[in-house]
Amino acid sequence: MTQAAPDLFRDAPPEVSVYEVSPRDGLQNEPIIVPLVGKVQLLEALVAAGLKRIEATSFVSPKWVPQLADAGDLIAALPKIDGVTFSALVPNAKGLERALEVGLPEIAVFLSASETHNKMNVNKSVDATLDVFQDIVPPALEAGVKVRAYVSTVWGCPYEGDVAVSKSVSIAKRLVQLGCYQVSLGDTIGSAPRAARRRSCARC
Repeated sequence: MTQAAPDLFRDAPPEVSVYEVSPRDGLQNEPIIVPLVGKVQLLEALVAAGLKRIEATSFVSPKWVPQLADAGDLIAALPKIDGVTFSALVPNAKGLERALEVGLPEIAVFLSASETHNKMNVNKSVDATLDVFQDIVPPALEAGVKVRAYVSTVWGCPYEGDVAVSKSVSIAKRLVQLGCYQVSLGDTIGSAPRAARRRSCARC
């Protein structure tokens, strides 16, 4: 006897906001450099598909991510479209400076709740990363730029296993206090049961 599939959307809200990151996250590790015109075409196709919040690139050092060396040129080449927000990941004060030069209305900052995962990604401890955000978030807000934050490995880490919910909640609260208008909680390895995710969000 075939068992009925669970209703995956039983508790879903009537409307959700999709934040698309493929132009940045999907391309940043590609070994072959995608030309600027190809990136613009990808972004235009995403807009045509109906996406309205798109992370286009990252203002990371070109030395570390050559694929995104054209971040400033890409943002400058994008059309202004009513109802569509293009944003970019900003890892440090230098990245913020570059983002402000091209007039981005929104940026994002990123860290992991797991110390090991954060070290592997940004080569800093969690506390040191939050210290760096002091040089990004307040100046961005002062310039009229909205700031969104990601927290990865909120419930589980591929290196450390389970992550204490209290730590993830503490990080999220610090980001809100810093001025981030939205904090994305990432179940990076898909380890959190639905009930655990709901409880964590309620504590934030």
